[in-house]
Amino acid sequence: MSDQKSFKSRRQFLGMASSAALIAGAPWPARANINQQNAYALAPPDAAVAKVRIYPALGICRVGGSEKWFFAPEVPGLPPMPSDGNFKDGLEKIKKQVQRFRVYAFDANDDIIGEVTGEGITWGVHLANTKANWYGFNNPLDNGDLAPGLPSQKRNQYFVTDQDREENLIIDGGARQISGLDTNLAGTDAAYQFAGTFWGGQSDAAAVGLGRLQTDDAGRLMVVPPDGVSNSPSGAAITSFADNNAWHDDWCDGPVTANVKIGEEVFEAEPSWVACVGPNFAPEIPPITTLYDVIADMNVQEGWSELPELPLSFMTYIYPTFRRLALMEWVTQAANLRQGWMAIGDLGDPEYVAQLANPDPANAAFREQIFDLFRDPYNLSDTAYLEERLKIPYMLGDGVNYDGSPLQWFQFPKLQYEYLRAWAAGQFVDDYDGQVAEDVVTDYQTFDDIPLELQPGALTQAALEPCSGGAFHPGVELTYYLRLKEMYARNYDDTSEPFRIAHGDRASLNQNLGRLLTPEVAFGGFDGTPPPIGPQMAGDLTRWMGLPWQCDAFSCQQVLMQQNYPTAVWWPALLPIDVLPEPYYTAGLDETLSEEEREKFLANRVNWSRGAAGIGYHANGSYWDGITNMITVWERMGFVVRMPSPRGDVFVEMQHADNMETRFDWNPGQGMLPN
Repeated sequence: MSDQKSFKSRRQFLGMASSAALIAGAPWPARANINQQNAYALAPPDAAVAKVRIYPALGICRVGGSEKWFFAPEVPGLPPMPSDGNFKDGLEKIKKQVQRFRVYAFDANDDIIGEVTGEGITWGVHLANTKANWYGFNNPLDNGDLAPGLPSQKRNQYFVTDQDREENLIIDGGARQISGLDTNLAGTDAAYQFAGTFWGGQSDAAAVGLGRLQTDDAGRLMVVPPDGVSNSPSGAAITSFADNNAWHDDWCDGPVTANVKIGEEVFEAEPSWVACVGPNFAPEIPPITTLYDVIADMNVQEGWSELPELPLSFMTYIYPTFRRLALMEWVTQAANLRQGWMAIGDLGDPEYVAQLANPDPANAAFREQIFDLFRDPYNLSDTAYLEERLKIPYMLGDGVNYDGSPLQWFQFPKLQYEYLRAWAAGQFVDDYDGQVAEDVVTDYQTFDDIPLELQPGALTQAALEPCSGGAFHPGVELTYYLRLKEMYARNYDDTSEPFRIAHGDRASLNQNLGRLLTPEVAFGGFDGTPPPIGPQMAGDLTRWMGLPWQCDAFSCQQVLMQQNYPTAVWWPALLPIDVLPEPYYTAGLDETLSEEEREKFLANRVNWSRGAAGIGYHANGSYWDGITNMITVWERMGFVVRMPSPRGDVFVEMQHADNMETRFDWNPGQGMLPN
């Protein structure tokens, strides 16, 4: 079925909801929440520019097959929001998420002067996809004896020489520059397109687009991602969730640089990085641990950032974790029915949330009881596997390869866990009043509302908070290397900011580390070749991820284990598992139905990936069918978004295509079961 099918847009649904549905009972509203630790001091009005930097330090684009797009988040705590409220263009095309980059000027004391805009900025970006030239994924290589790193072989080993591998397996989009205001506004200028070749030395070589550059009306850089296409020019079969020979996709990444002319002086900006990855299918539900949390934890462990002072703000440091936990009920059945196997209490009750925000000593036993339900990352004993198994969140971890390892289950970064420990001890301030207290500035609605001194840090935080912070097997967007100090410029130059990827200078994007990638090689290099856990080149971040990306996205849904309930999951906040579908939501608002029937619809869930493994009465429903079909049907999957209902806000899977048939362009007139 094509996008011509009539459907109600999210905006139409919001408009049709009765005023009674918009009740003020939801205790976990999305709120801007900026890490004050990253604030700059304001420079004097007459300060001279001494340096300039690009923000965010690491930006995230998300692929989509539509030519329509929306900006990546720029306000921490607030999700991206397309202009029409929809993340899809019809039912079978996903809109692209575009990352915008800005330049800020600082004085000699590193105090912020302001944002630099206009025609004096010349941006440079180099994008590449080197997945097919990299090594296969087995597990993270940094977990030591708790989950020893498994050596991995090269993908596409039949290309033996470096020259053959560079010619056939590296999709190098090249380096592009752009400057000016509203440059390449239509997006069609070839000078700003990234493209390379896969299978370059073969007769069936394929051209692969890797996105494009534009500027906005203030001269800021816009990186527009590619379409999310995967293909095998030779028609190879899918044989692995992560490592498929003779296949390519179009995820890519690379450095972002800028030369900035201010007056008569030209400054070389402290550079940034951009990665183009997969869609976030639940963009208003953050992962319980974000990539920002993971890197912030590493920064504190290395002494690059300071711990916040006690007592903590409940809204800043505690509220986000509990909010994410509460919203998990909309993307996984195990969380929706959590009360049946874990007595945590009703996180949807405003009075209960108010009790969570109460620091009084008389409330200490309650807080300690809840704190004990979170998995303890410090418990790495031989019995931790059993002691910590049925704890929050019930998600698998990095060390899933090793039965009995504590790392078989999701681990919180220690910093995030310490915030919870301080909360349990009552070392926090109650600045929650059912929505938000007046003395806590968390109500920024747009980026322009944010004070200048907070804007640079806010851009990096907003870019990384929607990304999954684990488990890294290999992960959703990027993987475990981002928790390692060797990846960051600060490790090599203590004047660099945290969060900035170290830029490498190898002679080639090819990085030959021998026949096996081992932990020793990953951190020490091989035969004069620098280690991959170190300064990065274009394509280096995304090469560690699954190939093609859709296979890993589908394969890492739920995992059935010996104990059949609850069901362990991987990354439900990015790739949902169990969802409230649009037809159920519509029935839940239907006043011709009884209240009992309406509530039944709103309380039920269906499998998000339904139909991907096949349709019809003889559908195999197999794993291999599913990960193969997802390469074709991924844009037909629905997005989970906030909607109003008589019971308060609910999160609904919208715009899921009716047609999951991959063999022909089906329509209802051909019957309800394909031949």
